[in-house]
Amino acid sequence: MPIVSNSISIVIPVLNEALNISRLLVHLNEKSAGGHISEIIVVDGHSQDNTAALVKEFSKTSSIAIQLIYSETGRAKQMNTGAKASIGSVLYFLHADSLPPQNFDSLIISEIKKQHLAGCFKMRFDSNHWWLALVSWATRFNWSICRGGDQSLFITKGVFDEIGGFDQEYIIYEDQMLTNQLYKRKQFVVIQHWIVTSARLYEKKGVWRVQYLFLMIYLKKWLGGSADEIYTYYKKHI
Repeated sequence: MPIVSNSISIVIPVLNEALNISRLLVHLNEKSAGGHISEIIVVDGHSQDNTAALVKEFSKTSSIAIQLIYSETGRAKQMNTGAKASIGSVLYFLHADSLPPQNFDSLIISEIKKQHLAGCFKMRFDSNHWWLALVSWATRFNWSICRGGDQSLFITKGVFDEIGGFDQEYIIYEDQMLTNQLYKRKQFVVIQHWIVTSARLYEKKGVWRVQYLFLMIYLKKWLGGSADEIYTYYKKHI
């Protein structure tokens, strides 16, 4: 398929996201500036709820073209599958429970025209917990340690292909692996507008417990832990 210049393909990996996907699709239609988005690609890792049915139903009335495709479970695999199916020259990877700001598409294209070929938005949680507010505040800084998949990621398809996409060995931490590559290339910008993401994991497991476990995952990777070791730890504790 031919690539459409200066257009965005939004790639959303989902697994059992029936509670969030419709809200996100409505949000993307309402908050985009128009004319910059070539498609929304929802990549389902074979959900057991009615996620797929909701996407199909919404696609009938969406002002933005929506594709529903399937992939093996795993965000890295799902996002790589979506990237391969895309026609936009810019990829925008977005979690189902994260809501980008008003005119997010124009903000992304504006950075691309400045030769900022990859980046994200600063992020805040939909929670009033003081620690999560502090974490949110820190995401405005352009430091790799402050990055995470909930902030979303835009990247030109050319750079994405040069890097080789997401490392599919990583069931988790796949977003950090890619952004680390971008920081090495000095090709990352943080757009100073808020994306709002769900604090559902913190609410379910406890703020301090989740923060400690994520810190341990970061340290394990820094100390040379393998993808399997990190996933085993994550699966056991989270």
